[in-house]
Amino acid sequence: MDHRIISVDNFNKTVRYFRKNGIRHAYYAAKERIEEKKRDGYCYVEPSGAVLDAQREETAQGRDLFSIVVPAYETEEVFLREMIDSVRRQSYEKWELIIVDASSSSSVERIVEQVREAAADERIQYRHVRENRGISGNTNVGIEMAEGDYIALLDHDDLLAPDALYHMAKAVQRCREQGELPALLYSDEDKYDDNGSYVSVHEKLDFNLDLILSNNYVCHFMAIEADLMKKLKLREEYDGAQDYDLVLRVVDQVCRTTILQDFMQKFVHIPKILYHWRCHAGSTSQNTASKTYAYEAGKGALEDFCRRRGWQVRVAHSLHLGFYEITYLPDLLSVRKDIGIVGGRILDRDGKICAGAYSREGSCLYEGLHREYSGGSTHRASLKQDVYAVDIRCMQVTQVLWKVYEEITGLPYRERVIRYGRGKLKAERPIADISGLNCDEAGYRKISMELGRAAAMQGYLVVWDPSITYSI
Repeated sequence: MDHRIISVDNFNKTVRYFRKNGIRHAYYAAKERIEEKKRDGYCYVEPSGAVLDAQREETAQGRDLFSIVVPAYETEEVFLREMIDSVRRQSYEKWELIIVDASSSSSVERIVEQVREAAADERIQYRHVRENRGISGNTNVGIEMAEGDYIALLDHDDLLAPDALYHMAKAVQRCREQGELPALLYSDEDKYDDNGSYVSVHEKLDFNLDLILSNNYVCHFMAIEADLMKKLKLREEYDGAQDYDLVLRVVDQVCRTTILQDFMQKFVHIPKILYHWRCHAGSTSQNTASKTYAYEAGKGALEDFCRRRGWQVRVAHSLHLGFYEITYLPDLLSVRKDIGIVGGRILDRDGKICAGAYSREGSCLYEGLHREYSGGSTHRASLKQDVYAVDIRCMQVTQVLWKVYEEITGLPYRERVIRYGRGKLKAERPIADISGLNCDEAGYRKISMELGRAAAMQGYLVVWDPSITYSI
């Protein structure tokens, strides 16, 4: 048996999960993790020298300056040197690296000065702060120093892919040509372990409002428009989840200044691995229990966001550390006026997802996934998220769209109550009563897609809530 599958780390994760969530959830979490490991064939391939040279030549007259801010504290020499080297290797060369050092020793300063002098590279800046104000306070010093058009954050022991800024700069330029500059850009990422291997790829979704309200999937690599970053900065009371708090406040700012139809254009996802999150003992990438205070801070940041939006909600930790569940009072459609339709998952006789959430192309998201599985390390299948459409057999429609519903289905909009869940999780939910709608599977999906399209055309989101379950 592969020792990477049955490892000490996986065993410890299972024990922690069992203590927190009980034997049934722990069993399925361990089973899913083993299956995911068996399927993992990820391999990061760095762009060739020729490709990087071509990128360098293409963007030699690049317009946008990127400021990369790194808060450092007693960083191990090898990690610090590799981090700096990953920035210096960027094929897009219009950048500045700002290292803010709160160390009590002179180690970081000595290494930075050695690198800067050896490379004669004035783009590397160093600032020592006498008072260690934590990661947010120290990072804010660098944000104030930044002169770039966009400000990006990089941890002192992580690595950038050599084409990271190239793809960021190209994305900004494409948006500029379309007349709209992004507020925030982010990329996919992976992890870099102690064996020098790239593992645990995180291929992210394009910006998804309700998914970011469940977890900070944006994470790394992230760059924010400089004026907005300097206005918001990081908040020390949310140290440990300062990046999540920042993303939520960017979302709040954009919500207040942009209509829903243009909202998504302000958040640009670059579907490439541009960031390597280093795994080592004590890092949150290696051990999610090593900084439990961070998850409390994340919960607080999410509660603060909901307060600013005027939403009546309760925020709780989900089964998975760093993932949250918002309960809307009295219900989602009453609280959120931006949502037109909410729907759940549909299970077949084997307890596997067979319908529920649909992509723009009409495919069923998470099809075939067992009801007890969360969707792997991202737990995406267990989280509320915006989708193109949800299944008409398990949906509720806001009153503003009842007329549209009736035009598409030929039925008056009425509701019935379904009961689902087990034990303490038993719940009731009103859904559309489709009595009289005689369809086969393809017919249900066709009508569901038409309703999703109609909601989007009228400026409403469609939300999939996997906690709502309907069995056929």
